[in-house]
Amino acid sequence: MNFVEAIVLDIVLLLFPLLIYLIYLAYKENFEQKEKSLFLELALFSSLYLIMRFGIVQKEGYLLILYNIPLLISYFKTRKITPIILSVILIWHYVAVLHFNFLFVFLEYVIYYGVYVYILQKKMTKETIINTFVLLKAAILSFQTFCFTNPQDPVLDNFLHVLMIIVIFYVVSYIVFYLLKKGEEIMDLNSTIKELEKEKTLRASLFKITHEIKNPIAVCKGYLDMLDLNNEEKTKKYIPIVKQEIARTLTLMDDYLDYTKIKIEKDEVDLYMLLEDTCDSLEYLFKQNKIKTDFRVPDDELYLSLDYNRIKQVLVNLFKNALEAKVDDREMVVRLSVKKDKHTIKIMIQDNGMGMDEETLSKVSEMFYTTKQKGSGLGVSLSKEIVELHGGTLTYQSIYGKGTKAIVSLPLNQT
Repeated sequence: MNFVEAIVLDIVLLLFPLLIYLIYLAYKENFEQKEKSLFLELALFSSLYLIMRFGIVQKEGYLLILYNIPLLISYFKTRKITPIILSVILIWHYVAVLHFNFLFVFLEYVIYYGVYVYILQKKMTKETIINTFVLLKAAILSFQTFCFTNPQDPVLDNFLHVLMIIVIFYVVSYIVFYLLKKGEEIMDLNSTIKELEKEKTLRASLFKITHEIKNPIAVCKGYLDMLDLNNEEKTKKYIPIVKQEIARTLTLMDDYLDYTKIKIEKDEVDLYMLLEDTCDSLEYLFKQNKIKTDFRVPDDELYLSLDYNRIKQVLVNLFKNALEAKVDDREMVVRLSVKKDKHTIKIMIQDNGMGMDEETLSKVSEMFYTTKQKGSGLGVSLSKEIVELHGGTLTYQSIYGKGTKAIVSLPLNQT
């Protein structure tokens, strides 16, 4: 097997579990946050195992560098515990299997983790994480090569050796991340299509219920127009028919309300992870519309009893409203921030779009009220109902021409 074939094999081994993970998410309509995180972690551990077990090491260990890609993915896809476990596995493999120096390898991965924590605090982009990791690996590898591994070799040979390894790591990392990102974008697109289908179904059901209610009302109106109180025979004949049609209308309304009643299925959910997932899923949409984002999600964990899918539905709706408020002659900025006190957690989504006047602001939560040409007027009222079913509130602050802030307040101690 030549060198290029070995690289391709390692890429396949790395991607195979991750692709299974994406396929699982795409075909499973409802999944909880814990389930999603668990399957991603299993995919990363599987990728690392496959490349360690079946990967081909050639050219003086050039491809050993690829062992670090699952760790790199875990740095901005999972919480702190997963990178620690992967680091421990890598240290064990390098020392116990490949007979590297324990102290040197241990210090190397401690440095990686320290830089990772620093980057998280600074809220750097994913590209910055990759570039920083590559530069750090280049520095450590250069020190190892020139001082310990091959100190007697010509400087040019050592330089080319390090350069070759880093180029391989950089290129393969971007290939893996690109394919993973595209897979997630396809999954998000599939989710968006499903939401559009739901809205289409809702509009169809609204049309149907309107048509069904219109018929008995028209019958009632017709008989009332013909009703003559002075004609006792007609009164006795028509009144029962009117009552019957009214009763049928009420039955239709009750059936419709039962059908459209929102159902909440709560589970223990990491709210901060939910916020990060929602922001990530909409990142492509904001870039496509040239909207600048400033998402400030705490690097911590906060577990609440929530319906993951319903709260994400609320957040997506609020972000879409912010996006649709864009003003053409101004750079659009959408911000997300979190404020926590003793009893509540507030999620604030703010934009500098067109804003709302006082009349629109007072009616924004009313069902079927909308200022959009193609809007249904259900998004805000539905979001408000979902938040209230979680014991929280959804409020708005807005100035016409300057922007809007949506505030989702959720109780910390939920039952």
